[in-house]
Amino acid sequence: MPSVSSPINPILAFTIVMLVWTISDYVAKRTKSLLSSLFVASIIFLIGFLTGFFPEDLLASSSLLGLAGVVVGFIIVHLGTMISLDDFKAQWKTFLIGVSTVVGIGLALLLAGFLFGPRISGSAADGFAQRIDFVVAGTGALSGGTISVLIVQEAALGIGLTSIAIFPVLIAALQGLVGFPITSLLLRREAARLKGEYRAGNLAPVEVKDTADAGPRSKLPAALLTTPGTLFCIGIVVLVSLGINNLTNGVLNTFVVALLFGIGLRTAGIFKPSALAGIDAFGLMMLAIMILVFAPLATVKPSDVAELAFPLLIVFVFGVAGIAIFSALVGKVLGYSIPMSVSIGLTSLFGFPGTMILSQEAAKGAGESPEEVAAIEHEILPKMIIAGFATVTITSVVITSIIAGRIGTG
Repeated sequence: MPSVSSPINPILAFTIVMLVWTISDYVAKRTKSLLSSLFVASIIFLIGFLTGFFPEDLLASSSLLGLAGVVVGFIIVHLGTMISLDDFKAQWKTFLIGVSTVVGIGLALLLAGFLFGPRISGSAADGFAQRIDFVVAGTGALSGGTISVLIVQEAALGIGLTSIAIFPVLIAALQGLVGFPITSLLLRREAARLKGEYRAGNLAPVEVKDTADAGPRSKLPAALLTTPGTLFCIGIVVLVSLGINNLTNGVLNTFVVALLFGIGLRTAGIFKPSALAGIDAFGLMMLAIMILVFAPLATVKPSDVAELAFPLLIVFVFGVAGIAIFSALVGKVLGYSIPMSVSIGLTSLFGFPGTMILSQEAAKGAGESPEEVAAIEHEILPKMIIAGFATVTITSVVITSIIAGRIGTG
């Protein structure tokens, strides 16, 4: 085994990561996604890092982590080209469920703070974190991604609360272990229901395109329809999205703008549907962004988990309960099934790319023909993608920015 103190060979690191993903993919297929590939891989990586069997720099040394940081915007644009303008307009209900989910998490954790406050906090005079600090940190981390975690950390470190700065990192690292299996199970139920709807003629068929076929022709010249040409064009879109993000100081998030550009450019016929499908680089790009899910696990320390085990348990139990209750109620009012509604809510635990991978796995696990898989995925995927942006990228950041100022106020 490579020493943790010395850098691991990049080729060996890349090979190990591919082995983990091969095992995870195999288990997912054998269990028909009952155990999702993301969940299996998360367990393998978590055990590997906690035991020291995997060196902490494994993912970084594989070069996939660096590649993921570059290409994630490309995949977001690609996702936009998978969603038609009509699909996007139809997802306003999904957005409302996503917003209600973040509110549900906050209220559930506030209740937990009142019930278990003395066991998760000490005296403010002694410099201990108070229950409201755990509520704020838990809400921000459980409902959001990296930006929300950073907001909480900045507020906590500003007043010297190191435990509260660590807390959201642990939540972010472990929440996929909670979200992946529950969401996978729920999406399997939804996919099975949709299969019945499809066979009953209540679900419109979706055209299945050969990825080797260009399908609807893009308005781009032939020279830009090659692998490098496509990547060049999408790269320009990502750069413009990044520029808009910088001009608005992050109010218009890079990935939200990239998704909207993808939808708009598909609608205008500039990009064909599923813009990256069929190009040589797509498979490796997908593998790279999946590694983003596992990156936080490399920093988890057994001592940190042990010290904050009870607050972590409370956050996950009450947080997931809040997600389930609020998303189910709002979804029921809006006409969504309970499995679909709660799955939408649970996107707050992982966001993209989990939203895409779990949707595709559920569709493939339920569908028995390419036509069935396409019809099921067409119903689930847009909802999950929009939900991820509604919870993780938009609502959670806004709410966390507002409540972070409560840290340290008692």
